[in-house]
Formats: sequence, C-alpha cells, structure tokens
Amino acid sequence: MRSLEVLDPGRYALVEDLGRPGYAHLGVAPSGALDAASLRLANRLAGNPEDAAGIEALLGGLSVRFTASVTATVTGPAVDVRVDGRPAGSHVPLPVRAGQTLSVGTPSAGLRCYLAVSGGIAVEPVLGSRSRDVLSGIGPPPLRAGDVLPLGVPGIAAGADVVVPVRAPGELVVPVTLGPRDDWFADPAGGLSAWWTVTAESNRVGLRLDGTPLRRTTDGELPSEGVVTGAIQVPPNGRPVVFLADHPTTGGYPVAAVVKTAALSALAQARPGTRIRFRPS
Repeated sequence: MRSLEVLDPGRYALVEDLGRPGYAHLGVAPSGALDAASLRLANRLAGNPEDAAGIEALLGGLSVRFTASVTATVTGPAVDVRVDGRPAGSHVPLPVRAGQTLSVGTPSAGLRCYLAVSGGIAVEPVLGSRSRDVLSGIGPPPLRAGDVLPLGVPGIAAGADVVVPVRAPGELVVPVTLGPRDDWFADPAGGLSAWWTVTAESNRVGLRLDGTPLRRTTDGELPSEGVVTGAIQVPPNGRPVVFLADHPTTGGYPVAAVVKTAALSALAQARPGTRIRFRPS
C-alpha cells in the first residue's frame, strides 16, 4: 500500500480537502482547507485534482516518511522544506523516494502550510469529504506521531504553474459586503473600516478581533439564523468574530457584513497581532 507515516505532526496538523459544502441544513459546516488557494496550488504541483486531500500544518513543523516514490510539494507561506535533511524548497514539485523523509520548517510569516502528495491522502471520507471539522469532530482526528495515512493512485502532472508563495503582511485590507444586519449598528461601514487586531483566541472556527467596539442601535437579540463562511458576527461586546471554515451553521448574534470569498485565504494566514480593516463595497 502506498502510504506516508507521520514522524512529527508539528504543533497541529489536519487532513483537509476542499470541504463538504451543502450540509448546513443538517448543522454540518463546510470545513476544508482554510487557505483553499494554497491547497489547490499544492495539488496542481503534485499532479492531483485540486480537491484532493492534503495536510494542513499550523506553523509547519511537520515531518513524514513515505513507503513509495511520490511527488510532493509544500505551499502556503515560503518555508524551509528538506528531504532527508537536504534543502529542497517550497512551492516546487519534489521527487521523493520510498523511505525518504520530508520535513517542513516554521514559516517566518503566515500560519498554515499545505503538503500535497501525488495520489492525495486517501483516508475514508465522511459526508463526501476527508476534511477534519474541529467544531463537530467530523472527519479524521488531528495527526499524531506514528499515524500511517494511505495514498491514492497518482495521476498525470498537469504541467507548469504560476507559483507565488503566500504573502502574510502585518496589515490586511479585506473587502466585505455589508449586511444582512448592518442596520443594527451605528455607522457599520465606518466602524468596520477602523483597524482591528487578530487575537490569540482565533482558530479554524473564526478570527476574534480586538479594537473599538461597534455600537448597537437595536436592543435585544436575534433568534438563531443561518450564517456562512466569512460572516462577521458581532457579539454584545461589539468586537467582531469572522467565521472561517469550521464555523457553526447558525448563530444568534447579528452579522454586520460578509467577507468576499477571494479574501478568505489571506485571513487563514493572519497570525495573532495582524491588523485588519474591512473595506465595504
């Protein structure tokens, strides 16, 4: 069986593909890679379909050994990648022989690195996806040393790609669409356009932000209503939470705006301390 063995999962590593959309009515979040653009790129470089499962490694630190020859690649922020201790580089297809070890260092910027392997990670899917949902516990558990993951049948590499490592600046300007509950706040556009700071309480469920609280103009609370990935929910303290891929499917706090889909990958790489302002359109 073609497989890889996890020698060191680093700080926190998960199997993720592009998620399981379409189950919100059952209370199941879409999940999937937070930086979907980086996973798609990694899969293309490894000769996989873009939706193949790979490994999402928080702050790198991942080390794996292969039982078969593979093409592997690591994307996300630029990071030190080594094969049997020799520098190999990120964002390039890497031929790795059976028995060799691939290790990922710690990126100097950004949060999440993605490892794709020819054939993809072929763990058993749940509801059509191999992704871990950290809120519900659906999907394969976080990786541990000694885990052996099966690999699928490799395909034919698609050829060259335009490769640009993720930039993870200390400040982000994020496009959003106001609503549906922006009328609950005094000057929601102005408030969201101020600078906010990502806090250490952020995770795959959502980014928690600190800054000057948004001021409500409406008393009371909502009944629970559906929320989507990128929803900017504002609890009573006025400090927004940006829902990411493992968010709950309903919520009772008003949503002032929704992040444009194209900006979600940048938010996936925002470390605590990153400054963010939203640009309503």
